Amino acid sequence: MLGEILGVPWSPEAPIGPFSPVYVNEALTLDFDQAEGGFPVLHYAFRVDDERFDAVIARLEARGIGYRGAPFGAFDNQINTAYGGRIAYWTQPEGHMWEVLTESYARQPHR
Repeated sequence: MLGEILGVPWSPEAPIGPFSPVYVNEALTLDFDQAEGGFPVLHYAFRVDDERFDAVIARLEARGIGYRGAPFGAFDNQINTAYGGRIAYWTQPEGHMWEVLTESYARQPHR
């Protein structure tokens, strides 16, 4: 589902092994696998341009997936603009938090 939401290619199964790869860009592939037992809940952020941000939000809305403008709290379908760009967060059923943003708040330009 992540590949579909981000609008990037993905495969239900890799050529080798049980992995389901999501091809984020030329340099990054996320390989998903089914796991038994407990696992840590993680937070993943993807910096995108405005066009892709709009497309991700549209795909979340089309699937009825709530998003929010803060990492935690209610799914209010709000977009955070406090850092000079746009940020939205959503959580998948397994608990992982996903973030899409147009400007990096962690890598602010030097002035």
